[in-house]
Amino acid sequence: MARTLDSKCKKCRRTEEKLFLKGDRCGSPKCAMVRKPYPPGAHGKKFSRGLSEYGSQLAMKQKIKRIYGIMEKQFRHHFNEVNKKQGVIGDLFLTRLEMRLDNVVYRLGFASSRTLARQLVNHGAFKVNGKKVDIPSFKVDVNDIISVSGIKINNNYFKNQVSILKNKKDFPHWILFDAEKIEGKILAVPSRQEIGISVNPQMVVEYYSR
Repeated sequence: MARTLDSKCKKCRRTEEKLFLKGDRCGSPKCAMVRKPYPPGAHGKKFSRGLSEYGSQLAMKQKIKRIYGIMEKQFRHHFNEVNKKQGVIGDLFLTRLEMRLDNVVYRLGFASSRTLARQLVNHGAFKVNGKKVDIPSFKVDVNDIISVSGIKINNNYFKNQVSILKNKKDFPHWILFDAEKIEGKILAVPSRQEIGISVNPQMVVEYYSR
């Protein structure tokens, strides 16, 4: 499995906004964007020139990659998946990223960050429709049910998370969480407005169309 070892805090500082890549730490005073709200490097505090059109497109692509924790090869693969479909390619692309299993696990609240969700999926902690899936990029569909594997549910980590989830109220509208069965059901494909992240996926389409 390919993964990036770059500092998550530097990714936020490079984007110049919080991307919430480190879970609870991002909401604390220890967050790098609180302590050092400027780009990393020796010239981070100095005035920088505005980006060109190409630079803006590249920056947007990098921002979306950082949010979802995906490397270039897989990011491009997801783009190619939707590029042949009917509809607004940018919105379809963002939806494809949102419907990754690791992201759904994060949205359900089983993990405080997408990085942790990806690790949990890799360790075989979740089932989709009763079958164990350990591929973070696995695409979930409407009516799919995501649950914790029977062996993992007794781990201390999941015992603590279950108690938190039973009081959680801010689940996405496109996911139904059953607190009794400790499982989530995909009710619909999320719209761009429901995804709730400040990005412009159409700029990625323009970048790859150059």
